[in-house]
Amino acid sequence: MKLWFLGTGAGRPNKHRNVTSIALQLPEPDSAWWLFDCGEATQHQLMEIPLKLSKLDKVFITHMHGDHVYGLPGLLSTRSFDGGVTPLTVYGPVGLAAYLDTVFKLTGTSLDYELTIQELQETHGTICVDETITVEAGPLRHRVPCFGYRVVEADAPGPLLAEKAKALGVSQGPMFGKLKGGEAVTLANGKVVQPSEVTDGVWEGRIVTLLGDTSPCAMALTLGAQADVLVHEATFAAGLEEKAHEFGHCTTIEAAYAARDAGARRLVMTHFSGRYANEELERLETEAAAVFPNVTAAKDLSSLEIPRRHKSNGETLV
Repeated sequence: MKLWFLGTGAGRPNKHRNVTSIALQLPEPDSAWWLFDCGEATQHQLMEIPLKLSKLDKVFITHMHGDHVYGLPGLLSTRSFDGGVTPLTVYGPVGLAAYLDTVFKLTGTSLDYELTIQELQETHGTICVDETITVEAGPLRHRVPCFGYRVVEADAPGPLLAEKAKALGVSQGPMFGKLKGGEAVTLANGKVVQPSEVTDGVWEGRIVTLLGDTSPCAMALTLGAQADVLVHEATFAAGLEEKAHEFGHCTTIEAAYAARDAGARRLVMTHFSGRYANEELERLETEAAAVFPNVTAAKDLSSLEIPRRHKSNGETLV
């Protein structure tokens, strides 16, 4: 898994950064990816990274403020021109369907693929299950209905113990591949070999939490619990809490407290006010690090690999 930060700014584009959008590149071999929010000019940012628009599979919108949705109609239209023919689902707040329907109708836009729009209720729960990945959504505290998303990957069999497999009669080749993928195999003599018999523990599933705009709230901790990566807005620097809350936002320190209290492993801050130049991001990191040391202030077009953790004999190894 890999996160790509396409836009890390709040409110409107500026010379330092574009408005909010994050891509989640899923594990191989399918090369699919998901998009979280789609601010203005997101498709321009995509031209700078190695993700194909035709491979976009799902879009998750946190809320209907323009800096999170103004780029969505254009991106969905361009997907048709880029060879996107497979179905695509967009998740988001009530009003999302009317927004897209109105834009497409007024502009005479038609798509070459099936588009499904799933509007969410303001409750916490699972919204989709995609093969080995489950996505939960929950309402945050903002000026309009706003959601955070929790992406949970299932555990997978650990490294294959080749010699042990051979000793049980498993032939090297396709059977090895099935066992690595978590499938049982049947030998010529009728014996069934389970992956757990010939693998070393498990590769723990990753948890990635991406929050929309929010003031401090309990749901941020619920969605971020034990996350490998928590992506949290930090619109303002420490000391501006009153201003942040007035507009439904957080400061760097509040993002750090959320990561600490949720038990997250890593915090990535984003959605910075235009008052902060990129040269000031190091100061914002330092503020948050006083509470939660493993923190990064995202920059436009930066990326973050999220490795699996190997759990062998009850011990988790990185």
